[in-house]
Amino acid sequence: MQGEIVQFNCSEFKSHRATQSDIKIAMNLRSSNKILAQAAIILFFFWVIALILLTRPLLNNQQSEVSNDVLQRLSKAVSELENLKVRNQELQWILTNFSHEAQSGKINENVVERLRSTLEDKIRVPISFGGLEKKLVSGPSKEYEVKRRAIYRGVQEIWYFVQQELEKLKKKGHDQSAPELASLIQEILNSGKEHEIVLLNDLQELSSMEGHDAWRTTESRALSDLVQRRLHYLQNPVDCSKARKLVCNLNKSCGYGCQIHHAAYCFIMAYATKRTLILNSKKWRYHRGGWEKVFLPLSDTCTDPSGLDRSNWPGTNETQVIELPIVDMLSPRPPFLPLAIPRDLSERMIRLHGDPQVWWIGQFMKYLLRYQPETQKMLDQAKEKMNFKTPVVGVHVRRTDKVGTEAAFHSIDEYMLFVADFFNKLEMKEKVAVRRVYLASDDPSVLPEAKKKYPDYEFLGDVSIAKGAAVATRYTDSSLRGILVDIHMLAHSDHLVCTFSSQVCRLAYEIMQTLHPDASNKFKSLDDIYYYGGQGPHQQTAIYSHKAHRTGEISMEIGDVLGIAGNHWDGYSKGINERTKQSGLYPSFKAVDKYNIVDFPVYSEVAVAA
Repeated sequence: MQGEIVQFNCSEFKSHRATQSDIKIAMNLRSSNKILAQAAIILFFFWVIALILLTRPLLNNQQSEVSNDVLQRLSKAVSELENLKVRNQELQWILTNFSHEAQSGKINENVVERLRSTLEDKIRVPISFGGLEKKLVSGPSKEYEVKRRAIYRGVQEIWYFVQQELEKLKKKGHDQSAPELASLIQEILNSGKEHEIVLLNDLQELSSMEGHDAWRTTESRALSDLVQRRLHYLQNPVDCSKARKLVCNLNKSCGYGCQIHHAAYCFIMAYATKRTLILNSKKWRYHRGGWEKVFLPLSDTCTDPSGLDRSNWPGTNETQVIELPIVDMLSPRPPFLPLAIPRDLSERMIRLHGDPQVWWIGQFMKYLLRYQPETQKMLDQAKEKMNFKTPVVGVHVRRTDKVGTEAAFHSIDEYMLFVADFFNKLEMKEKVAVRRVYLASDDPSVLPEAKKKYPDYEFLGDVSIAKGAAVATRYTDSSLRGILVDIHMLAHSDHLVCTFSSQVCRLAYEIMQTLHPDASNKFKSLDDIYYYGGQGPHQQTAIYSHKAHRTGEISMEIGDVLGIAGNHWDGYSKGINERTKQSGLYPSFKAVDKYNIVDFPVYSEVAVAA
């Protein structure tokens, strides 16, 4: 089409080609027109001069007044323009800074009020944001956030149930030699999984579209900052010789994750009793130089365990130094052991986080596990060397001494099923160039096996770390470096697939909570639900009634308290109805966690908002 148009124009031009005489006539006409135009311009110029000379006498009388008035008005206009220019620059500066604070999630009541007062001062007109400042500062209600997360978990639970029931039917189809039925069920499973992924993605996008992400980020930082400042205050008394102390010996005969959880239990006890924690780590099994060779000291002012008097737990309020046993030997057991959360912060924690019990423990890990510069450098180098980058799923496969005693054997295929789920879900929203997995294990054979079975994935990890994690070599410097690297990478992954029966897995999950406003859904456990060794009762409350209709189920009424033993990840949880004393299965979606909210010290010495 385009070529035809060009050809038509060219042919038309040729058909109207001017002859030589035509060109001469045109040139003569142009010359004549040019002369006439010049003459007209000259006449107009002389007419203007004549007009000015004729009207000049009439203007002489008013010239002075008009000139002064015009000059004054022009001067005033120029001055106002300059003022407007300055105000415009100031407003641009104010709004730019406010925009940066908004994008970084730092909006708070002080920022909004400063913006309002500054704008009023500059434009000298009262300003009201019409409730916008309340929305920016207050964020969503607690009930809204709790319900939003409940819907997300509800979608997951209904898929656990449907998937399990369909898998049972598929197995029957195979057993009864009905391959067509089994094939049809598999198609339904594949389609159903896609539906679940889309629903979960839509719920996450809806959460972002509501405009509350800035509040979640701001509140997460503010609440964490408050707890960290309280811990700093607790750990740095003005006079160590007069401070009340709690001594914790880091000598528990167990692995690295277990020992870190022992230290965190001591720290929680110190916070609850308002005593400075003295961590005795001399001849620590993982580093003979002690805790401070790997992590920063817990105190800058008080590391001396001595005092006027000393007692084993529980002592009295007046006892200056109390020694704490391991949690298994603790008696009497106080109410503030995990999974308890502090009453004065509970509303904010429940509103912010899907599992406030884990968030609370994570805050103690955040303070405890502050790396020495040399440790941080080692981790940074390891991260760079292995090209650790997102998106990445962290997988921890625990074998050796756990299998057959505390946990069942799980093949690498079971883990990779959920790794694939994560990437399939992500690919519904964006292109994934590399399916990257950080694989940690105490079994050296797992990493080579995974690489061979799943060539479409990029596996990060180190077989030498797995060798060092063996029981015989567990307490060496190289083993310590290996476990530090594993936990660091697992915690910094986008999603965690592991077994919560492992202390390493739970520790990585706890640290992960300190890196995001809410990472409670960023995991998949192949066995247990989250728990803390030596914890108090983990209870749930029935929010819907249920009539048992399958073998092994229990009935419950709204409000019944249930002691949960675990989630079977098939739509059912196992527990005991504390009203009827019946033990068995109940639908997971019909119950929610009953938080153990306890009176901790409120630390009035530490300001709530910085």
